[in-house]
Amino acid sequence: MLLRTLTLSILFLAGCATSTASDSPRPITAEDYYQMSSVSQVTVSPDGKSIAFVRTTVSEDRRSRESSIWLHREGETTPQRFTYGTSDRGPQFAPDGKSLLFFANRSEGSGLYQIPTTGGEARKLLGLEQGAISAAAWHPNGEQLLLTVSLPADVTDPQEKAERDSSPKPDIDVIEYAVYKRQGGYLDDRRTSLWLYTLADNELSRLTPDEGYSVNSASWSPSGERVVFAANRHPEAREGVFSQDLLVWHADTGVQVLDALTVHASSPVWLDDTSILYVHRADNYAAPSLVRYNLTQASNHMVAAEMDHGPGNLISANGEAWFIADHRGSRAIFAVDFANNGYRYVTGTGFSLSSFSVAHDGSAFAWVRENEVNPPEVVRGSAPDNRYPTLTDFNQSLAASLELVPYEVFTAENERGDELDIFFVRPVGHRGNASAPLILNIKGGPGGMWGHQWFPEKQLMAARGYAVVFVNYRGSTGYGYDHQQQVRLDYGGADYRDNMVAVDAALAQYPWLDESRVFITGGSHGGFLTNWATTQTDRFRAAVTQRSVSNWLSEAGTQAFPPVSMRVEFGGTIWENFDYYWGRSPLKYADRVSTPTLIIHSTDDHITPIGQGEEWFYALKANDVPVEMVIFRGEGHGLSRSGRPVNLVERLNRIVDWFERHND
Repeated sequence: MLLRTLTLSILFLAGCATSTASDSPRPITAEDYYQMSSVSQVTVSPDGKSIAFVRTTVSEDRRSRESSIWLHREGETTPQRFTYGTSDRGPQFAPDGKSLLFFANRSEGSGLYQIPTTGGEARKLLGLEQGAISAAAWHPNGEQLLLTVSLPADVTDPQEKAERDSSPKPDIDVIEYAVYKRQGGYLDDRRTSLWLYTLADNELSRLTPDEGYSVNSASWSPSGERVVFAANRHPEAREGVFSQDLLVWHADTGVQVLDALTVHASSPVWLDDTSILYVHRADNYAAPSLVRYNLTQASNHMVAAEMDHGPGNLISANGEAWFIADHRGSRAIFAVDFANNGYRYVTGTGFSLSSFSVAHDGSAFAWVRENEVNPPEVVRGSAPDNRYPTLTDFNQSLAASLELVPYEVFTAENERGDELDIFFVRPVGHRGNASAPLILNIKGGPGGMWGHQWFPEKQLMAARGYAVVFVNYRGSTGYGYDHQQQVRLDYGGADYRDNMVAVDAALAQYPWLDESRVFITGGSHGGFLTNWATTQTDRFRAAVTQRSVSNWLSEAGTQAFPPVSMRVEFGGTIWENFDYYWGRSPLKYADRVSTPTLIIHSTDDHITPIGQGEEWFYALKANDVPVEMVIFRGEGHGLSRSGRPVNLVERLNRIVDWFERHND
């Protein structure tokens, strides 16, 4: 096995938490989560002189979170809290920069509010009697708002009060379409449409007709004469067909369907008043491309074809464009290179960047920056790079008081000769060659990526004396299109083998690791792989499987993905490819398991429903394997990141406590 150590001095750039001996840094605890803030929804004012963002904190009862809007003005040292509600979010500067639009739920009701940037009281602009506003955008004239409104199919006027009917109703949901679930519950017949709100006369009017589809990603052209948006107009959209068109609303002629490339066009942004940049995919497994559409010529120009990076947070200013994408364990900024038909890396190695925003004239940028030893903070600069210090310091005092461990990264080869990045976390306080246990922590997915992100789970494991190893196995993003596709029709194959390479590589790289005390955990696809690994080997002393899949046959019929998606993902339906579904189900091999296992699952998980955990519990019980199951009531698939704080903390402690019980 080939090993090569990489140096990541970037981890110690500006903003990295430091402490002196007198500070007496201590190991992190799960309960430290209650003191942490998150920052998001960064927006730069049109002139680049101010920045607004949302700060979210844990509520006093530790069962919810509170959000407020903060404002930083040019020349000020630190940002100031600007709104004092507990659910304020989605700030947007008016085109003249003199006021902020935001969403809130206050005593006046929930809806859109406006507040002068010089301060004062916020006033409610608009609240709906029926439906909900999911997005809002200022018209360039500052006198109107473009609203994306979600409404039941039979409602034509969102400002009209619903008729009250006191007669008893049955407690039922009627299911007609294959797409009937989402995380959070059953879908209803609501559809999203575009509306125009005029501030002066409080008038709300519909822009897009109700043609049976939902719209998304709407934005004004620079002149305000057009609106671009996306919609899945396929007749079988509710059956899960992967399709999406771009459409433009014209002030004088109405809605026009653009002749964008098929099958799927998304994330449109205006480059100027007659051209749009968008993301194209030929099918749901195709590599993404960036395409420029010219409205005058009704033509598509390929800017970047079949990209190895999936563009997210696509933004533009002054004819330039940037995006954020996964990149070898970092989440980095890339610039679109129109002159050379491509794109180039800008900054972000060693960090995860998000919530990227730019002033209309391109004079100022802001984003959120984090890594494993730096909790999220806001960064501001005149160009997108890492030279600028953080604008906020909400978490720095806490981080400086903790003994946090930067990741060590080295490479190893799998059986194909692919070079894998192996991420390793030393136990806190480890000295010399003292023996230490190792946890293999498997990410979900199989898409997505782990790396230089603020995710206290691994720090907690290190604080409790465990080394941690993880890898962006085949199927993950951030390592090129080929790497991402290698797990197709090979669940429990390439993904499993890459994780075992990570374990072996860590044991070889760090001889002081105790190979008799190796543990395993993972969530979602990582939970499936945790189950799968314990059917394939007995080398793990204990396992914690979270929101896992144990049986692909029952998973296929109870989770949120429709048959058309499962056909693509699994090479057919259960009846067309039964051997693969069952052959890659851990349940088939449960009689081989001997690893003591803790099962963590949630009652309201609709991605990997609770039955998956219950089947695994039954199987291990039936085969006399030491097993416990912890069920979180009312939580969903996102417990580890967005669950109620008290439950999120309990989950963290339960994981490490289980390993402690078997670490003797």
